[in-house]
Amino acid sequence: MSSLFRRILIIGGGFSGMAAAIELRKQGIAVDLVEIDPGWRSYGAGISLGGATLRAFRQLGVLDEFLSQGSAADGVHLCSPMGDRIGNLPTPRIAGPDVPGGGAILRPILAKILADATRASGADVRLGCSFTKIHQDAEGAEVHFTDGQSRRYDLVIGADGLYSTVREAIFPDSEKPKYSGQAVWRAVLPRPAEVETATMWLGPRIKPGVNPVSKSEMYLFVTEPRPSNVHVEPSTFASHLRGLLDDFPAPALQRIKSQIGPDSQIVYRPLEGLLLPRPWFKGRVVLIGDTVHATTPHLASGACIGIEDALVLAEELGRAVEVETALASFENRRWERCRMVVENSARLGEIEIAGGDKEEHSRIMRESLMTLAQAI
Repeated sequence: MSSLFRRILIIGGGFSGMAAAIELRKQGIAVDLVEIDPGWRSYGAGISLGGATLRAFRQLGVLDEFLSQGSAADGVHLCSPMGDRIGNLPTPRIAGPDVPGGGAILRPILAKILADATRASGADVRLGCSFTKIHQDAEGAEVHFTDGQSRRYDLVIGADGLYSTVREAIFPDSEKPKYSGQAVWRAVLPRPAEVETATMWLGPRIKPGVNPVSKSEMYLFVTEPRPSNVHVEPSTFASHLRGLLDDFPAPALQRIKSQIGPDSQIVYRPLEGLLLPRPWFKGRVVLIGDTVHATTPHLASGACIGIEDALVLAEELGRAVEVETALASFENRRWERCRMVVENSARLGEIEIAGGDKEEHSRIMRESLMTLAQAI
């Protein structure tokens, strides 16, 4: 354990915050994690994950649980709107020769796997709690909490997501999340036998896809251009989602369409992004995950780069001899990879919205996945 960091606070109990707690506890560092949601809930349907994420799961020690409760397979099938197979996107076995190159899982299931591992690590988890003030000095930070307590820490990690209150407190003039002009619809449905791996149907501007999330379920995702980010009435979700599939005669998609009804579990999300310019730290506070690099899901790598942040930060803190140098090293190792994911994902969305160059789209996908396969 580095003598510089004996007690660390993590604000935010999402994927990156939980991963940071797990890794830091391996070093014997005392970790407090505060999460504002008293139920520690994770909203959403399914989440697609690439090989780099599965590699991170292996390091965290949760890969076996993921493989048991989620789904993993090799490759992504690419189809025309009629259903003809027009290509296959390879997914290298980054996590090891025994682990498929990608997969998916229900988001609440993954959150529970990580939450259980966080508690098992010995981290002190306090739910329904957040901070009110952070006072820094040269030796650490005094943090005041919404439950009336105050504690002193050697480091504070802000991992409280896209609309981070830590980011607002530390970098009050930083830019805000930006709407991309595209939204995604997701629905959890029964998994037919023929859906063995992720499959996408490439329309001119609408892109549906499915991915198995367990032995019996899959999730449907559909990206849709929407010029403005306006409220969509939940009572219209099912009919709207079915309508998005009208221009896809593929028999498999039409069978999926017939399963969408008023009782379907449907999640609608306007796609927003953020890439905070450097620095990502100030004094004894450092930001990770969506707090500094929120991405659209086009590369299925948002959770990946947030969890990787946690792994790299823990590694740098573990060998630190000086606080600022350790945090700068973390930032230097993460900046280019995270920038690539955010900006390339945004460009893929732009191409889809405009019905643009599919060759550029394919090239960006290939190059991005090759980069993500590299070590962190």
